[in-house]
Amino acid sequence: MSYKKRVPLLILLDSVIVISSIFMGFYILNPYMNVYTVPMLWISSITLLISHHAFAFAYRLYQKAWEYASVGELSAIVKAITLSVSLAGVVQLVLNQDVYLRVLGITWMLHVILIGGSRFSWRVFRDRFISPNPNMKRTLIVGAGSAGTMVARQLLRNPDADLYPVAFVDDHPKKYKLQIYGIEVQGTIKDIPRLADELNIENIVIAIPSLQKLEMNRIFAECSKTSAKTKILPLIEDLVTGRVSVSQIRDVQVEDLLGREPVELDLSSISEKISGKTVLVTGAGGSIGSEICRQIAKFLPQKMVLVGHGENSIYSIDMELRNQYGQVIEIAPIIGDVQDRNRMFEVMQEHSPNVVYHAAAHKHVPLMEYNPREAVKNNVFGTKNVAEAADTFGVETFVLISSDKAVNPTNVMGSTKRIAEMIIQKLDQHSKTKFVAVRFGNVLGSRGSVIPLFKKQIQAGGPVTVTHPEMTRYFMTIPEASRLVIQAGTLARGGEIFVLDMGEPVKITNLAQNLIRLSGYTIEEIGIKYSGLRPGEKMYEELLNEKEIHPEPIFPKIFIGKAVLEQEDEVSYLLDQFDQFTSSQIKEYVINLANRKKNKIFLVAK
Repeated sequence: MSYKKRVPLLILLDSVIVISSIFMGFYILNPYMNVYTVPMLWISSITLLISHHAFAFAYRLYQKAWEYASVGELSAIVKAITLSVSLAGVVQLVLNQDVYLRVLGITWMLHVILIGGSRFSWRVFRDRFISPNPNMKRTLIVGAGSAGTMVARQLLRNPDADLYPVAFVDDHPKKYKLQIYGIEVQGTIKDIPRLADELNIENIVIAIPSLQKLEMNRIFAECSKTSAKTKILPLIEDLVTGRVSVSQIRDVQVEDLLGREPVELDLSSISEKISGKTVLVTGAGGSIGSEICRQIAKFLPQKMVLVGHGENSIYSIDMELRNQYGQVIEIAPIIGDVQDRNRMFEVMQEHSPNVVYHAAAHKHVPLMEYNPREAVKNNVFGTKNVAEAADTFGVETFVLISSDKAVNPTNVMGSTKRIAEMIIQKLDQHSKTKFVAVRFGNVLGSRGSVIPLFKKQIQAGGPVTVTHPEMTRYFMTIPEASRLVIQAGTLARGGEIFVLDMGEPVKITNLAQNLIRLSGYTIEEIGIKYSGLRPGEKMYEELLNEKEIHPEPIFPKIFIGKAVLEQEDEVSYLLDQFDQFTSSQIKEYVINLANRKKNKIFLVAK
């Protein structure tokens, strides 16, 4: 019913109840007296009627959705009725020098019963007698705490929800067999497969927003034994701020299953380093570069310089940041290639950044095996250009985005990253700029990463291709990678390599299996095909080699390594004689150089 129709109907209903209540109260106490001959009763009735509607509007009783009524709505009814009855008593006292206390008391009780009953009857009728839509999906809620209760309540009361809760599971023994909104706690986490089968469950909602990652893996392992679709609540801060609704229940993502908790930032030190300063990000349109920009913008630098080679990606992040921060941050979108030395010096001189985050790089391992010259030009020469420009124009801190593939590299991409580390470490020895590097594992969801590839293969009906059943990799999310970069800038003293504690390495096969299940398929439906190691790939990745390891973290979950600087003369020879090398010579030279092996080409020249 529309608001214009509902309000007159409620006013009419309340008017009948108000008038009836006071006359009924008088009749109960004086059954043989003719109420129509008592003038004060009529005056009281009119006063009560007018005051009731006034207080009803004041407490918005005519604007509430009574099918969702709860204690708050009942409290508003009691307040409005109490005030209106009290006002009627004041009128009686002024005009009659006496108050019909017993009549007003009975009137107050009848008001509460009849008006409250008229409002709550619709909710009772709706909850008890209106059957759920047969098309709604039978849902099992994991967690019978405050979040699970909220989910159950919203699902039951939301006519647009396509989920219908039929049972809870919770590991707390005292909650077993309890009923919440008529929904019973029927078991524990281990009972999920059994209950899903017995109750024909189509969806499972994990309603424990403060869940630890390892516990999340345990729950998902049980959910994956069923054919039900698994969903999860948003983060706990969304609950605290009241932003949780049924529409915010989302599918479980691979990121939710990473076996560790996210890195917490030292916000005060980051704010001190960035707020009010000029920050330059190369590769600002890429997956990691753009997220670095988003994270930095939260600390309100004075200016952000977005450097990138692709105009579409730079335009995209530029517009995104302008829409959110354009009024408080000066944003400079710069189209430029890090391989263009003059352009990098020009940009650095014009904008005079305090901090530089160098995220521009070629990172695809097999592709760089086929294009070693381009890998060196971008990852080595590009880094040298930006770093020397930063040194020339007095940048305070320079942070290089490196890779775990730079440790004992077997491929061109990892080798060029290690050489880039050598270059900035050499510069750090004589520069006022603090040069540091940050090593990542594989970044989930970044361009060229395994997750988008797996998703495409699943959408195409499979199979998902994995190189080797025993291959493992370290994984982190794009926000985690970006936060590590920003935090490293605040910890920099010069020459360090920072590494995130990424927990245990993850088997690519397990990652593929989880992604298949999260997409609503079984392993048998999609299939997994092993294609063999690609050129340059290793079975296992490392984060620091034996000579670099510092066993104690410098910051919670962030380790520091002091990489050994060797073979500077060979780095210089590569840079000087680069154009004379063939592609195969470049490939051999950079891999040997990164692994501290003497190159025949260099030895002959020497």
